Amino acid sequence: MAELLDATDRRIVNALQGGFPLCDEPFRSVAEPLGLSESELLARLRAMLAQGVLSRFGPMFQVERLGGAHLLAALAVAEADFERVAALVNSLPEVAHNYRREHALNMWFVLATETPAAIAVAVAELERLTGLAVHAFPKEREYFVEMRLQA
Repeated sequence: MAELLDATDRRIVNALQGGFPLCDEPFRSVAEPLGLSESELLARLRAMLAQGVLSRFGPMFQVERLGGAHLLAALAVAEADFERVAALVNSLPEVAHNYRREHALNMWFVLATETPAAIAVAVAELERLTGLAVHAFPKEREYFVEMRLQA
């Protein structure tokens, strides 16, 4: 990733980890200390997203505090069917992200829903779409690990 970023993009990525200002003009507040205009900051963020340098830019919510729920889940998918099943899983708006693992349960994903009851609905829909059993791993305990990467 670092070779895709110029010095200004690296400073942007480093500045935006760990917090975002809650004010009337948050992008201007971030841009000014970096010597950028608000529009330049936004253009650079859009470019990094479009290039895949950043996969996501947005807040992380504790969905349970908002009345929702989330769940780590996994599927055992035949290798020959992996891409088709991944497309089906990713088609649900409740799927936050999906990734491959070298394990019998080789497709892992997170479901995030507006209500706890909607988790079961999403799991049932995934099982219907894929024809596979969804292995659900509900959170037993929460840990916060802040990881900051220097770009």
